[in-house]
Amino acid sequence: MRSIWKGSIAFGLVNVPVKVYSATETHDIRFHQVHAKDGGRIKYDRVCSECGKSVQFADIDKAYDSPDGERVIITDEDFDKLPAAEKHEIPVLEFVPTDQIDPILFDKSYFLEPDSSSPKAYVLLRQTLMETERTALVHFTLRQKTRLAALRVRDEVLVIQTLLWPDEVRAAEFPSLDDAPDARPQEVKMATSLVESMSSDFDPTEYTDDYQIELRKLIDDTIANGGEKVIRTEEASSDDGEDAEVVDLVAALQRSVEAAGKNAKSSASAEKTDAQKPPAKKAPAKKAATKSAAAKKAAAKKAPAKETAAKKAAERKGA
Repeated sequence: MRSIWKGSIAFGLVNVPVKVYSATETHDIRFHQVHAKDGGRIKYDRVCSECGKSVQFADIDKAYDSPDGERVIITDEDFDKLPAAEKHEIPVLEFVPTDQIDPILFDKSYFLEPDSSSPKAYVLLRQTLMETERTALVHFTLRQKTRLAALRVRDEVLVIQTLLWPDEVRAAEFPSLDDAPDARPQEVKMATSLVESMSSDFDPTEYTDDYQIELRKLIDDTIANGGEKVIRTEEASSDDGEDAEVVDLVAALQRSVEAAGKNAKSSASAEKTDAQKPPAKKAPAKKAATKSAAAKKAAAKKAPAKETAAKKAAERKGA
């Protein structure tokens, strides 16, 4: 795991340095939108509704549309003026009985790891929460947003769970329940008997996400069978940005290796071609050889002429 935040818990005069990690993750399979005709990815462009031009992310601000139809633009400078807790400190506000926190208020969960050479202060806070059976209410600022959070112990590890504000929980007002009749004692007795027959200790490992398992099997079978539903793309898909960067890096290294191999082959081929060519200095030797051949031909022509002249001279003497 990689920490997403570093700071300290302000526990009275005790300072507890910690690293924060996301405690949960999702294994849901993510899908992309594609063109049904050819399987091409559908891309989106940030287009201004006023001028019709594409807008770069750096030129985008946030705005609030009021119920009266007024749009208020809020810049980063405006957000910096808002009150926020210390970015690198988790102040403890108070300690409350754990059973008084309604589970519906729980939002995101984070693990805390000691971030010092000695985890003594961490162990002290953990032990205090366990023995008092209390949960610490804290302020936790993450990504420029301060939340109310519960600091508790889980499996001897400090855990922070951000809490929803009371006004973020909707009121359950259902008129159909106002006039609902009470259950009869015999019905309650039978229902209680059924509950007891189905009672057990909770073990989350006994339950599986059958939908995701079957969905993964469907995807693997489709890839194995091939066909029109499987399209080979240049892009490497990934469920998270970090994996995508690793895949891109590996692909870049692979391309670099292939390019280096091609360059090496090209150099070797060029050297071989140059080796097969006769040296440039031997060109004059060809001319000399040509002259020598011509001289031999001339000598061959002159030799018969001399023999003919000698014959004629002998014939004259004999006569």
